[in-house]
Amino acid sequence: MNPIAFLRSRPAWQLVLAALLVGAGVWFVFRPTKAADDNLVVAAKRGPLDIKVLVGGSIEALESHEIVSEVRGEPIKILRIVEEGYLVTDDDVKTNKVLVELDSSKIKQNLVSQDITFQSTASALTEAQQSYEIQLNQNKTDIKAAEQKARFALMEFEKYLGTKISAEVIDRLGLREDLAGTNAPVRTNLTTRVDFTQFAKAELLEDGVAKQELRKREDELMVAKTTSAQAETKLAGTQRLFDKGFVTKSELENDRIAFDQGRLKVDAAITARDLFIRYEFPKLGEENLSKYDEALQGLIRARKEAVSKLAQAQAKLRGAEGRFKREKRNLEEMNEQIEKCLITAQKPGLVVYGGGNQRMFWGNQERIAVGAQVYERQPIITIPDPTKMGVTVGVHESHIKKVKRGLKVKITADAFPDDPLTGEVTKVGVLPDSENRWMNPDMKLYKTTVAIGGTREWVKPGMSAKIEILVKRLDDVVYVPLQAVTTREGKQVVFRPGATTPTEVETGDFTDEFIEIKKGLAASDSVLLRTPTDNKTGGENQGAPEAKPAEAAKQTASR
Repeated sequence: MNPIAFLRSRPAWQLVLAALLVGAGVWFVFRPTKAADDNLVVAAKRGPLDIKVLVGGSIEALESHEIVSEVRGEPIKILRIVEEGYLVTDDDVKTNKVLVELDSSKIKQNLVSQDITFQSTASALTEAQQSYEIQLNQNKTDIKAAEQKARFALMEFEKYLGTKISAEVIDRLGLREDLAGTNAPVRTNLTTRVDFTQFAKAELLEDGVAKQELRKREDELMVAKTTSAQAETKLAGTQRLFDKGFVTKSELENDRIAFDQGRLKVDAAITARDLFIRYEFPKLGEENLSKYDEALQGLIRARKEAVSKLAQAQAKLRGAEGRFKREKRNLEEMNEQIEKCLITAQKPGLVVYGGGNQRMFWGNQERIAVGAQVYERQPIITIPDPTKMGVTVGVHESHIKKVKRGLKVKITADAFPDDPLTGEVTKVGVLPDSENRWMNPDMKLYKTTVAIGGTREWVKPGMSAKIEILVKRLDDVVYVPLQAVTTREGKQVVFRPGATTPTEVETGDFTDEFIEIKKGLAASDSVLLRTPTDNKTGGENQGAPEAKPAEAAKQTASR
């Protein structure tokens, strides 16, 4: 790292502070002993050398209670706020003292409209619930009626053919199902014709309407045959008597007519029986089967329609419930927003306006005051914890390898320089801080947190302080001011008073003020604080130096 670039990359106040520290250190530790070639002369010292990292920062609370605006939406005006610096007490917390009051008038206006909307959705929800219950009961009624119709149709079919033949036909057509169940077969018509004439036999038919009808016709045929046989027998007897002259011809003709009538009745009975078997029996069989199938399909439709209608009613109910919950939540949130316009004390401490690390205000963001507009999540008040104070500083990349957690730190507040504080490093950033990099992209600072040990009544957030991080202590070394070391032809050198050539040295650790000399100088050896630039120092010293002293020393020591 180029030390000059390092120094230039620091903020102005750090440069001024570093310059003052360096000047003071050089003056008190290395008082000039004599002048040589118009340059200050100092003597190398031997003794303990503390390797420190010097940075500046502001005291802040490491832990604090931040009060932010929780009112959503547009910015809201501050109507009332406690004065900055007010000390919140435990009694204030117990009594819920109001620290900030925000303007809730617009929210209250919106609350009226929201309440009307909520009442409307509540009414719609009640209506949807009742419609759902009505549809549920209607579905039960419709399905029950359809099941009853199908059951009665099946009974009519069984009544006509008998349970055995009707069961055989139903199983053959795949119409068998539990009428009280939900897995009814899906059919649109009877695609398979049934030949009912095959069942038109008395021995096959069980006791039923069809068997009674068939038996009736067979009985009529049997009576007709008996009557016809009797008429035939009588006619034969009358014919014999007529031949012998015992009866008249008219009597013979009457018996012949009776015989012919009996034969016609037999033919009519046979025809009636055959017509029943061929036409009426299958017609009535198919008609009863069709009625059963139609009733069964009606049951299927009733169940499907019940599912569809119930789903529609349920969808409307869920929609009404969703709208009700949404409007209820909006109403509750508005009431909560009104409550959040009154911010009460939750923790004792000192009132500080804005966020704890707020440095400036951007855009339309106003300073915290009565009448100012605040945005959602914008800090309004910060109440720091006075028992947990510290400093967050930016450590330059040239020193970051030296800084570790647990290192001891000396903190000197500018307002109380005679009462230094102690602390230790608690956190070291792993990435460069990007907060101020837009101002100087070459500056790489790592956020480092220093916790202050103990408490002081005078410690307040925002106080400027000088931080000295003790990296390590060199017990017995030779050291000179950092400005005395420079680079010539790639070597680290110092200039001795009156010498015509520089003295090569080997450097070690360094601070912002001093650098360790491992070889090349002894204690009390005099060196120049500035590189000679005029002709009095000899030919090798003529012209501008290859590198400035501070830069040269740090380049070598940091390798």
